[in-house]
Amino acid sequence: MSRERDELVDIITRKVMEHLARGSHAPLEPRARTEPAAAPAPTAPAEPPLTPAASAAPPAASAPEPDAQTAERLRLFSVSGVTGPEETRALHAAGASRVVATVGYCPASDGLASLIDHTLLKPDARREDIERLCREAAQFCFASVCVNPNWVPLCRELLQGTGVKVCTVIGFPFGSHLPDVKAFEARRAVEQGAEEVDMVINIGALKSKDYALVEQDIRGVVQAVGRDTVVKVILETAMLTREEKVMGSSLAKAAGADYVKTSTGFGGGGATVEDVRLMRETVGPEIGVKASGGIRTKEDVEAMVAAGATRIGASAGVKIVRGEAGEAKY
Repeated sequence: MSRERDELVDIITRKVMEHLARGSHAPLEPRARTEPAAAPAPTAPAEPPLTPAASAAPPAASAPEPDAQTAERLRLFSVSGVTGPEETRALHAAGASRVVATVGYCPASDGLASLIDHTLLKPDARREDIERLCREAAQFCFASVCVNPNWVPLCRELLQGTGVKVCTVIGFPFGSHLPDVKAFEARRAVEQGAEEVDMVINIGALKSKDYALVEQDIRGVVQAVGRDTVVKVILETAMLTREEKVMGSSLAKAAGADYVKTSTGFGGGGATVEDVRLMRETVGPEIGVKASGGIRTKEDVEAMVAAGATRIGASAGVKIVRGEAGEAKY
């Protein structure tokens, strides 16, 4: 963990503890980072939810003021770093509105969140929507955020040090870009901070049985981003026959992709258990299978995983991990 993040955690934790002390009859002092924070006294009056304004109490005289970059992160995330579930429960009971773990503790303890690419690909998404997406991804420990390429630099900045990866889409949503354009787009995305890219296959070439072009298209992106970047190939299975799904999966594997993926979410159909099972049977255990499109519940995720999926693309990730039903189509 970087020195900057350690300082940020210390500043936020101290401010939260000062807030708790003001709300109880006996003043509380911050404990050592290795001990859980004490819960407030039972007779303490209820405090309103902690907001950026409420957490902005002046630090102790010996503490440095956060720089502009750190202050911006505080404004966006409004969180306190914790080291275990005891501190999480204590801060929540005291009125904290959001808590993000910083040392190996994840609220999504069942591991479901670690399979999900938390996704927002709507063309009308605003900056505040992307900021919320990143806050949720950090809070629930999702595998990545999946966004359009123009949002990659912002997501890289907001998610630095959280363990959540930045994923973007290439040749999206139709896959009809020229191979060299896809390769450039992918390389540029990685330069700006993308760690995973989801590229759309050349659907027309696949249906025309121009398999050499399909493989060239995929291999160009794989080579452009290098070995350290995960490449997922979107087949758009709703548009394909069974034979085309098998061939597309096989070509993606042969071209060096890390995953095959069912859908863009914009092609008139989404993931099905049958398609995921077929893709897994085709590529074997060597590469991953990502199910995306129409996945809205925890039961949907479990069914896809049972069929062979190792990653899930969903815009309803928060509701899924909470056991609720999402409404989003992607």
